[in-house]
Amino acid sequence: MPNNARMKRISATIVSALLTCSSAFGAVIYEGTSPYHHIRVVEERDLRTLCFDDAMESRMSVANTLQGHFEYTEYFHMAWLWNTQLTSVAMIGLGGGSTQRAFEYHYPNVKIETAEIDPLVVQVAREFFDFKESDRQKVQVSDGRVFLRRNTAKRDLIILDAYTQGRYGSAIPQHLATKEFFELVRDRLTTNGIVAYNVIGSLHDWHAEIVGAIYHTLKTVFPQVYVFPAKSSKNIVLLATRATIKPDVSALRARAILLIQTQRIKMPGFLQRLDSFQAQAPPNAIRSPVLTDDYAPVEGLSGAGGPANPETESFTNAPPGSGRRIR
Repeated sequence: MPNNARMKRISATIVSALLTCSSAFGAVIYEGTSPYHHIRVVEERDLRTLCFDDAMESRMSVANTLQGHFEYTEYFHMAWLWNTQLTSVAMIGLGGGSTQRAFEYHYPNVKIETAEIDPLVVQVAREFFDFKESDRQKVQVSDGRVFLRRNTAKRDLIILDAYTQGRYGSAIPQHLATKEFFELVRDRLTTNGIVAYNVIGSLHDWHAEIVGAIYHTLKTVFPQVYVFPAKSSKNIVLLATRATIKPDVSALRARAILLIQTQRIKMPGFLQRLDSFQAQAPPNAIRSPVLTDDYAPVEGLSGAGGPANPETESFTNAPPGSGRRIR
């Protein structure tokens, strides 16, 4: 079979499995409904997937809970290149806890606190995704914006990975995407603090409008914003810093090598993730709207280009041909 025909057939099979997020690709081992989501846990061989409203949210290897995750979560670790002394992390959105488990394991001096609005998600993460609270790992059932408003502690890194179900699939909650919200985030960061934001979309076509709008809005609050497009999915991690100095990629690479050599960073593939670094703005950022509490058409921007399969490759440490994350 010609390669292009073979790839089309494989892609069609993958899209069919992805769009349903059902027992078609595994056994449903848990199902429940909360005020926020219809939640399912699907297991196929060694891989366990968390699904919200037919969209894949998180994945984990049962045999090794530090594997099976989606590649984009590894770009959150790039924050170390702007602050090599991270000790405190706040995260909005728990899902299956992939990022929380990784930070607790790889960085013994870091404390992580998560705000998750859905108590059922917390329960499922504990029961099915090896999420365990400890002295360094805490979770609070709360809306993310309320959590930051009430908790005045300064953090070295704030990670945002929260989505809700919209007309076009998963969408960023409007109140977590505005200039006023980012000003609150900035005020909760230390002097060298960083915010990392997962946006589902691309730089040039599929959902590029929401990527440009989030970037433009962040840039009105933070001096520097950097772009890390994932290679294996339509996820883009935006890193915004309070620091005004803009390092070049060679300086960042030298810093990454030093962190690895001194064993401050032990996460596999850390240096390779730097290959995705982009200092330039998304092409449409300058004409994208600044989102505010009074005007934030997040769902419409997320739907621009229509619903589509955002994935292109397999996820981290997963076998070829396995299902991948919709959102």
